[in-house]
Amino acid sequence: MDAVVLVGGEGTRLRPLTYEIPKQMLPVVGRPMIAHVVEWLGHHGVDRVVLSLGYRADAFVQAFPTNRLAGVALEYAVETEPLDTAGAIRFAAQGAGVSDTFLVLNGDVLTEFDASRLVEFHRSRSADATIALTPVPDPSSFGVVPTDASGLVTAFIEKPPAGKSPTNLINAGIYVLEPSVLERIPSGRRVSIERETFPELVEAGRLYALASDAYWLDTGRPHHYLQAQLDILWGRRVFDPPAPEIRPGVWVDPSANVAGQLGPHCFVGPEALIAEGATVEDSVICAGARVAAGGVIRRSVVMPGAEVRSNAMVEDSIVGPRAVICEGARLSGMTIVGVGAEVSAGSVLDGSRYPLS
Repeated sequence: MDAVVLVGGEGTRLRPLTYEIPKQMLPVVGRPMIAHVVEWLGHHGVDRVVLSLGYRADAFVQAFPTNRLAGVALEYAVETEPLDTAGAIRFAAQGAGVSDTFLVLNGDVLTEFDASRLVEFHRSRSADATIALTPVPDPSSFGVVPTDASGLVTAFIEKPPAGKSPTNLINAGIYVLEPSVLERIPSGRRVSIERETFPELVEAGRLYALASDAYWLDTGRPHHYLQAQLDILWGRRVFDPPAPEIRPGVWVDPSANVAGQLGPHCFVGPEALIAEGATVEDSVICAGARVAAGGVIRRSVVMPGAEVRSNAMVEDSIVGPRAVICEGARLSGMTIVGVGAEVSAGSVLDGSRYPLS
């Protein structure tokens, strides 16, 4: 089976990291986010993934020069101008010659949804399109999808007012489509699958949906991106770690140098250094990162090659690749430090984006 994965967005909510790194190439416990996505698809019988690219397409092509990832073949469809979700799906699927039932996934969704069951349900209903649904406490920021008892979608309500939603089941960004859906998508302009294509299919009685309470996380916001790491460390989702587990919930690559204290739920990548007197808890320390004596890392991600110097503290924050957190600095409140940035000694950043541009 083929799958189209939408990875063309600019990831504005994760700036300044995404000025240089596409969102789906950001690491999630030692692997690029897109690797987790493609691996999940491979487990459900997908043998070719077409990446629908736009922003920083070169980063994906350079990262996977063999055109394979997690045992799955990769193809690239690079938009010359933004086509929105439906336009991007049409462009990618037709360009790759997709000719049978195929999956579509938003590339910033991490999930354990049973995609095989979704395909079986789709075929059992002879549907043109089927949407995976997931429950959320507040559906007002999502597309809400009420159905009848058979799973036939009766409406598609994009971002209803708070307290006015007919259901808490939302569009999970995972679809099964027939090639005939592509014919409904006009060419040469931006087309939203949520606002145009799906409502048309509802009118035609050809759109179905299947709900599941399986693990699902949209990583597009900073706190959700951090939550994706913690969910793995805390055992909330399945993980095949790229490093040995030295005790429950703690993974350390054999090439890492760990002289400091590792608290519960940590990942330490290749060639990383945790100096004597440093403390790391509930955090991811990526390849080649360094935490000096007196450094404290809690509920945070320190990306490849970054350096946290002596007596600096990083809590509930994200430190970008090759960034330097100088002596005695304090980061908290979902601060994001960009690629190669240097936070000066003694600085206090709370909920900051550094640098701003």
